[in-house]
Amino acid sequence: NHTLLTDFVLSGLSSRPELQRLLFFTICLVYSMTLIGNLLICTVTVHPTLHTPMYFFLRVLSFLDISTASVVVPKMLVNLLAEDSSISYAGCVTQLYCVVFLAATEWYLLAAMAFDRFVAVCRPLRYAALMNTRVCLALVLLSCCSGNVVSVVQTAWVFTLSFCGRRRIDYFFCDIPPLVVLSCTDTSLYERQIVSATALVIFTPFCLILLSYACIVSSILKISSAESRHKTFSTCSSHLTVVTMYCASGTLIYLQPKSGNSQDAKKILALVYTTVIPTLNPLIYSLRNKEVKEVLIRVM
Repeated sequence: NHTLLTDFVLSGLSSRPELQRLLFFTICLVYSMTLIGNLLICTVTVHPTLHTPMYFFLRVLSFLDISTASVVVPKMLVNLLAEDSSISYAGCVTQLYCVVFLAATEWYLLAAMAFDRFVAVCRPLRYAALMNTRVCLALVLLSCCSGNVVSVVQTAWVFTLSFCGRRRIDYFFCDIPPLVVLSCTDTSLYERQIVSATALVIFTPFCLILLSYACIVSSILKISSAESRHKTFSTCSSHLTVVTMYCASGTLIYLQPKSGNSQDAKKILALVYTTVIPTLNPLIYSLRNKEVKEVLIRVM
């Protein structure tokens, strides 16, 4: 029963053949928008007028969004048209590691961005000293190192499970929930562990973000100028919108890793998490930001 697996088969988004080409062109369009939008953000934020920590973090966020979509979407597009939708065992391990690493890093980066907004609003006179280049680089490096630790632990733990020759993954990429469902061994201990990891990776940064914004709102309400209050709220609301989308989709996917009844819903949430949100981020940050729009117009 414990045969050596050399590959897995990804079932994809839908088993209906008539939808494959429609899904292919739709996802291809969304992926193209993700690449164009985030590459524009990376290009625009290099402009001398946008050399601030907020835009530095935004540039890193865009790079992570491009990476997340590129780890998942190209293989999914190939599988939508190809008869063979298999992925090698090593490829599955690599894909899982990259997805978890990028997701965890992005969460910690969002917490760093909230801290940046807190310092900018609540400690404006010390902002340049507190958020210098060295501190910004350290926060990004810390986010990457934390994401790497989380990913190595989760990936190693998942692939210590026994799959007993079962190789068909009811998903469109290698992720923790479908692999846990595929396991033929008792996964209760791992399910408790993944809930703890979800709390560590999602809820801890989320609580820090909420705390930062509680202080920010308190400071904003003390601003006498209505125009200044609106500008500050507008800047912060973009970040909160992204955080809310990530928190909602990530929590629903990973809090119940072996709830097989909601597998189709998890596919949709995972598609939103890996494909749709990276497309929306440039729109959220650029369309709601006057400085980015002005520079984008000049660049175009």
